[in-house]
Amino acid sequence: MGFIDLFSTATVLGDHQVKVISWNVNGLRSVAQKGFWEFLESSGADFVCLQETKCHPDQLEDALAFPLGWKTFWSSAAKPGYSGTVIYARESPLNMQTGFGIPKFDAEGRMVVLEYPAFTLFNVYFPNGASGEVRHKFKQEFLRKFGRHLCGLKAQGRSLIVVGDYNVAYLDHDVFDPNEVKGESGFLPEERQWMRSFLEQGFVDSFRALHPEAANKFTWWAYYENARFSNRGWRIDHICISEDLRPKLKVAEILDEQMGSDHCPVMIELTL
Repeated sequence: MGFIDLFSTATVLGDHQVKVISWNVNGLRSVAQKGFWEFLESSGADFVCLQETKCHPDQLEDALAFPLGWKTFWSSAAKPGYSGTVIYARESPLNMQTGFGIPKFDAEGRMVVLEYPAFTLFNVYFPNGASGEVRHKFKQEFLRKFGRHLCGLKAQGRSLIVVGDYNVAYLDHDVFDPNEVKGESGFLPEERQWMRSFLEQGFVDSFRALHPEAANKFTWWAYYENARFSNRGWRIDHICISEDLRPKLKVAEILDEQMGSDHCPVMIELTL
């Protein structure tokens, strides 16, 4: 599996150009064997946010856990080999935290939050509710409470960037066939409504803001039935920004040629 050159000019926080990449890697130790280091170094990004790392940093070589030129901020699940998030950042934040204060969610390593003068960056691995009723209810509670948390921060005047695997596709053209998947977790009516309500409360889906009618642009493909080859995908990985950052949004792309996981990266560039 090859890794594409992201062909971006270098961006530096001091130049007020900020590039953010988000990627569910479905196991950092696995993707590390497929050229992740080359991807990281060629990304031209200020922030590379990973979800579903499935590891603790002490399980990695230092060159990957704490690479030269990057600051790394980890949140690992209490359960081994499960969930997990990390942000690779070029600049140190004012503050860093993991989770949002609810122990049963925070114990799963689903969130890293970095605060900078111009914005607060959330890297989030939203729960998957597909395994049964218990996890479905867990996911719905997470959506409600985390959404309220973000709206509270926005009401305080905070500029927010919320990246990650949301595990929600909310528009018909965010899935390969809305009729076929209408009863599946991630495209259920209550999940689609949550995403719409979240956006209505002052957040912007960066990709749809710049590509409102783009079709057949997905970020996840099931491993079975060769779904990626036939592009039977879902757009469930998002970068949402608070509406005050919308005028600063210059680029939003899905890097769907990028291999290495059942997800592909998504990216935005902001002028701050």
